[in-house]
Amino acid sequence: MLDVEILGLPAGKPAAPELRRLIIAAAQTGGVCDGHVAIEFVDAARIAELNARHRGKSGPTDVLSFPVDGADAGMPAGARELGDVVICAEHVDDLREAVVHGVLHLVGFDHDSDDGEMLAAQRRLLAS
Repeated sequence: MLDVEILGLPAGKPAAPELRRLIIAAAQTGGVCDGHVAIEFVDAARIAELNARHRGKSGPTDVLSFPVDGADAGMPAGARELGDVVICAEHVDDLREAVVHGVLHLVGFDHDSDDGEMLAAQRRLLAS
């Protein structure tokens, strides 16, 4: 079973149970059914700090994913510490989309190097 931690969910946004369902579905799309993932919602200043430190880019962004145990980390694909997704709610139009996008990155998808698979999976998950 996937252990999901949601921190700092802004009031009036999608309910935690809906986000949990999307997180689990996104992880399963990458073949991960067991493990741990944390989603944290932060303000623009915090995500700008993380963006500068980890990507060398100035200013806030919408979503950052920090994988911990990659598929090649010597652990079974289903039982791993996936990592963290950090989201700045004020920089996204749809929190559901941001959550799915971040989790897909944690399970190995990369829209910068694939042939559209990640964004197609994201659309399917959001439509379901």
